[in-house]
Amino acid sequence: MLVEGLIAVAAAGGGAIVQAAGTDAWAGIRSGVARILGRGEAGRERAELERLDQTRAELESAGYGDGLERVQTVLVTRWQTRLEMLLEQLTEAERQGVAAELRALVEQVQAQAPVQSTHNDFSNATFTDSQVLGSGTQNNTINR
Repeated sequence: MLVEGLIAVAAAGGGAIVQAAGTDAWAGIRSGVARILGRGEAGRERAELERLDQTRAELESAGYGDGLERVQTVLVTRWQTRLEMLLEQLTEAERQGVAAELRALVEQVQAQAPVQSTHNDFSNATFTDSQVLGSGTQNNTINR
């Protein structure tokens, strides 16, 4: 049985895999996860690369909205489970090494996550019967 910290690392890893699919971070995550799960065996690594490619294909075909959210949830859980199973099979020293590699991959995805920005300009606007108490320019930046 894994301790909470390792379960959290596996969960973050699963989330990072799904978040990275279709982004500039994908190539690095794809190869890193395949290397970790392949454990130095070329055949296992190729199989993991195929699973990762299938994940990306499932996300691309999911569309938008609720359908995409359901697919993302299933895939995050699937990858978290695979990572937990790997961690359970390792010695304590190996677990710590793999956990460090997973943390680095998660940080890589977070560093490359796109910044979303919204710009609203209320210049020369007229508000009638509204709850707006001020006017001007509003800039919101959301880091995900």
